[in-house]
Amino acid sequence: MRSIHEPTRATTDLTFDQMLEKIRYEGAYPTRERAEAVTHAVLSALGRQLTGDERVDLAARLPVEAARIFTTQIPASEQLTGWGFVKDLATRTGGTPATARWDTGAVLATVGHLAGSDLLDRTLAQLLPGYALLFGRAELIQAA
Repeated sequence: MRSIHEPTRATTDLTFDQMLEKIRYEGAYPTRERAEAVTHAVLSALGRQLTGDERVDLAARLPVEAARIFTTQIPASEQLTGWGFVKDLATRTGGTPATARWDTGAVLATVGHLAGSDLLDRTLAQLLPGYALLFGRAELIQAA
């Protein structure tokens, strides 16, 4: 029996170092350390928003080190919209909403790629509005 905080083996061939290099490139960060700090902050924030099968399945698609960061977070009692997520991240990191939005996009674009289309669809369906753009997708809104 595995601990709820211990991720299953990742189903990706991407190592954590490769993931960080991809995020460093996407975010135009000057150092690996900066990319790692941003990745830690964004994955922690996402871990507070996602629950259920999507949380487990996403953790399984991440490199083990990233999955640990993501799964050690206790889901928040109140879900945030995409914009609320960005503002919360800015507050927690001491940055501006603009830099938090940039950081979120750099990390979540890579996470979305690792998740794959089907899991990303399920993940976005669980989250409140505003996350699709953070994952690099257009967000279509249905008319009432």
